[in-house]
Amino acid sequence: MRLLLSTILFLFSFAVVSAQQKEESLPPCVSVKNISEKDRAYKDGELLVYKIHYVWGMIKSDVGEARASVVRKNDSLYGDYFHSVIKGESYKLYDLFFKVRDLFESKFNTTNGRPYYFHRDIAEGRYRMLNTYHYNKDYSIQVQIKRKEEPLVDTLLQARECTFDLVSLFYFVRNFDFSKTPIGVNQPISFAIDNEVFNVYYRYEGKENKKVPGIGHFRTLKFVARVVSGEVFSGKQELVVWVSDDQNKIPLLFESPIKVGIVMGRLYDFENIKFPFTSKIK
Repeated sequence: MRLLLSTILFLFSFAVVSAQQKEESLPPCVSVKNISEKDRAYKDGELLVYKIHYVWGMIKSDVGEARASVVRKNDSLYGDYFHSVIKGESYKLYDLFFKVRDLFESKFNTTNGRPYYFHRDIAEGRYRMLNTYHYNKDYSIQVQIKRKEEPLVDTLLQARECTFDLVSLFYFVRNFDFSKTPIGVNQPISFAIDNEVFNVYYRYEGKENKKVPGIGHFRTLKFVARVVSGEVFSGKQELVVWVSDDQNKIPLLFESPIKVGIVMGRLYDFENIKFPFTSKIK
């Protein structure tokens, strides 16, 4: 169960990874283009709610929820920007075994989606982690990291124009035109977490009709990839994410084996989405 809900953000951000790349062989930077108001896949006030399901032996249960909200703001520091907050928490029953209260937030440009600020506050069992990022104009990132009882780490990450935080990446990739994406070909993406920058790939596998329990059947875009090894994954499994095949491009389902069991998630509720859910079949 450790780090289970934190993993959700990786999954829904298409952080589907074939391998971490060495500095001398970085993949090309994804094009960061301006996004027109009419073409943007989300709008002020959108809310997405996901149920997280865990399977291990005889255990088959919803164990928590993740809520992703985004609002449009304006202030003297950033001007016009989107502020997104994503919260993950275990249900009270599972708090007795492993309590999770995770918070991610990002402030990012309304025109090109590039982030200005990122904050991550993780409380999972006895594990604690704080990340605070400030993105600079030269694409470097001022990073502050605080683990439970360790001293504060303040460092500078060298990133690229296409390096996002996990939250802004979640929204950025929804604006991609996947009709022009070849099937089965690795596509580059870059994100920062803790004190590392990962230059990774996602892979599009074509279209598929899927049932989303509780809300219906949908036409979807399917993404599959092998993930890197770590706290949650062994590095031998494949992750699958299904995204609505419409202008919203909302992640509807995900599924992946982890070191202990299988983690799955599904869209459970939503409010104020920008476009009609034309991908819904019934």
